[in-house]
Amino acid sequence: MEWQGKRYWLVGASEGLGEALAHVMSCAGVELVLSARNKDKLEAIVKELPGAARAVACDVGDRVSVEAARTEAGDLDGVIILAGVYWPQSAQEWNPDEIEMMCDVNFTGTARVVGSVVKDFAARDAGHIVITGSLSGFRGLPGAQGYAASKAGVMAMAESLYCDFHRTNVRVQLSNPGFIKTRLTDKNDFSMPFIMSPEDAAREMFEHMCSGRFDQSFPRFFSWVFRLSRFMPNWMYYRLFA
Repeated sequence: MEWQGKRYWLVGASEGLGEALAHVMSCAGVELVLSARNKDKLEAIVKELPGAARAVACDVGDRVSVEAARTEAGDLDGVIILAGVYWPQSAQEWNPDEIEMMCDVNFTGTARVVGSVVKDFAARDAGHIVITGSLSGFRGLPGAQGYAASKAGVMAMAESLYCDFHRTNVRVQLSNPGFIKTRLTDKNDFSMPFIMSPEDAAREMFEHMCSGRFDQSFPRFFSWVFRLSRFMPNWMYYRLFA
């Protein structure tokens, strides 16, 4: 994969994994367009990057905002969608505002960003779409109302895109991280095995982007717990996880 001189749009780049990935890609010679709602944070990150970059404000919850940001971003070689929100809650503690926002930002927000680039990429028969799923999207989990469902939808969307662009020059990739130390995971009051720093997670994700593989789940050992859970019969799965 030749990165020098390419232009990528990172959506959800104001902190955490998005910010860390911006540093990794900038060091590789990628010209970056960084988007999130907070333009001040983005502009501060732009000043820290070694390569060419600019900040474009974007709210993935608003299609008009997404399409305006896409126009301002200009010609693109690829897009990476990292925007997401999270609140842990059981079904008994259902908060409709938080559930709906997780669905709207994590899933529908991803659809809005993909929709803003996909026709252009298809017409040019060129482009790179990288979608961020989650290990929590493999199967339902306790206390993951909204988040697990939204990430499962994102992962299915990536799989469908990959099917449609298979054997074309439009690359589609899916990255499913586990726990990453951010303000989102700081909300959890339970043990988080194999939790990674944003910098380590960004290196893992960028290595995947350099490969020809479709999907990646990491940390590798921890991911097998979730991947194998798909093959468990219900009685076994719910006895272990519920």
